[in-house]
Amino acid sequence: MVKFKIVSSLEKPFWDMTPEQFPTLSRISALRGERVSFQVLTHSDTLSNGWLPRSLLTPTAKGALADFVEYRTVNNVPVDLPVNYALYDDQYLRTTPGLYPDRLQPLTYGGKVFYRMNYLFAVWVDVTIPKDTDIKGETTLTLTFANEGESYTVSIVIDVIPAELPEQTLMLTQWFHCDCLAQYYRVPVWSEEHWRIVENFARVAYKNGINMLLTPTFTPPLDTEIGGERLTTQLVGVTVENGKYSFDFSLVDRWVEMCDRIGIKYFEIAHLFTQWGAKHAPKVMATVNGEYKRIFGWETEATGEEYSTFLRQFIPAFIEHMKKNGNDKRCFFHISDEPQLEQLESYKAAKAVVADMLEGYTIMDALSNYEFYEQGLVKTPIPANNHIKPFIENKVENLWTYYCCGQCIKVSNRLIAMPAWRNRSIGMQMFKYDIVGFLQWGYNFYNNFYSIDAVNPYADSNGEYWVPAGDTYSVYPGEDGNALESTRILVFHEGLQDISAMKLCASLYSKEEVVKAIEDILGEELTFDRCAYTSQEMLCIREKINAMIKARV
Repeated sequence: MVKFKIVSSLEKPFWDMTPEQFPTLSRISALRGERVSFQVLTHSDTLSNGWLPRSLLTPTAKGALADFVEYRTVNNVPVDLPVNYALYDDQYLRTTPGLYPDRLQPLTYGGKVFYRMNYLFAVWVDVTIPKDTDIKGETTLTLTFANEGESYTVSIVIDVIPAELPEQTLMLTQWFHCDCLAQYYRVPVWSEEHWRIVENFARVAYKNGINMLLTPTFTPPLDTEIGGERLTTQLVGVTVENGKYSFDFSLVDRWVEMCDRIGIKYFEIAHLFTQWGAKHAPKVMATVNGEYKRIFGWETEATGEEYSTFLRQFIPAFIEHMKKNGNDKRCFFHISDEPQLEQLESYKAAKAVVADMLEGYTIMDALSNYEFYEQGLVKTPIPANNHIKPFIENKVENLWTYYCCGQCIKVSNRLIAMPAWRNRSIGMQMFKYDIVGFLQWGYNFYNNFYSIDAVNPYADSNGEYWVPAGDTYSVYPGEDGNALESTRILVFHEGLQDISAMKLCASLYSKEEVVKAIEDILGEELTFDRCAYTSQEMLCIREKINAMIKARV
């Protein structure tokens, strides 16, 4: 028997499951300008095509929204390390190695969907509601999957609310690793082909709400072995003559032009000092007496005279250049990533080198200790979502948050083994606590620990047994230089859409009423360690918000 069934985007259908294990999604609501996602599960326990253990079906759509439908298959990926050793809770879907659904792939066989006996397959369906549509109210979308001998039909009711989803205001960065793209596609850094690929990946990032791009003014000193190097991706040209530095910003200008074409609003300038303590200079390449070579790196003291002199020439020149086209205030600066409490003094010393030159600009860093903010070292702290409580309690303004491999218990994350409703929960949490920005370190990190080697992201989802699967990247490198989305980045984007819808709802009622509506469904206070426990709970929250909006428009 062949079965087709519509389920939520928040379900993760493993190959060895059956459609009966998932609740049916028969109705969903959306605002104009919103992207709605759901899945069509296919499963067969009989051979329907003679000896061939699969059948190829052409999808078609009928209904007022039929022209706005996109289909992709949900592909399984190998997961060797699904959890962070002992750091996990009982809310994970699975904790053992295996094949996990994650990568979204364009339809093959000329745009067909297939099923195979005794395997559960999923088709990911996106319906993008136009901003200017006249469609409103409940409309039925009917999907048919057929060939000459078979035909299967499923339907969903989509309630289009006659109100436009507000523009995203959350600042969002997922670290964009240009070196990984050059390595994977084997193209020279900043060659025309590299620029093409970088722009392709940046467009997909923007499509999913990323509006701030890590900008490699110098090769970012991130996840690099002490004494080691990552592939040079430096945008700033440096020339040294008689102890004086001159700078070529032509590649920076091209980067800005690319971002403007795409819609990227903000530039996250690469960290000025090394990770985990700010003790050294990043790798800086320069032309010295006609020779292109490294002039700073692990051997360079962060606060030494040589590097301090360089920074005192570079930073004013860079800011002045960006000012010419009104781009300086789009820049956000870092000192050092994830400093620990025992590194407070080295961080303080490094910041003192540049603080006066960056007066009036945002300096922000991912960290977990409130003392950095308390002592005035970071005016824009980015605490991890499992360490954010003291920052909230002390009413820190313009608060960001982040997560990575260590945020594994109770809090939201986008790890492959976590349920998707936990991923999406970050949206309502950031809404309640007025979070202005979010950072995650791995948009497309295709290296292992300390970036000693590159890895194949199709075979390795954990940086070679370094971090839980799904921490290092949210997109896969397609054969044509395009980024292939994961289900995780789309579900996170649903959380961003939740924020915008909740803000619209708050403008029609009040923020307090919106939070109360959420917490009434949860049955308890919404905090960063209270995520949705089921797909139904998360969907119910959003449906309640939409119903409140519908009642006032």
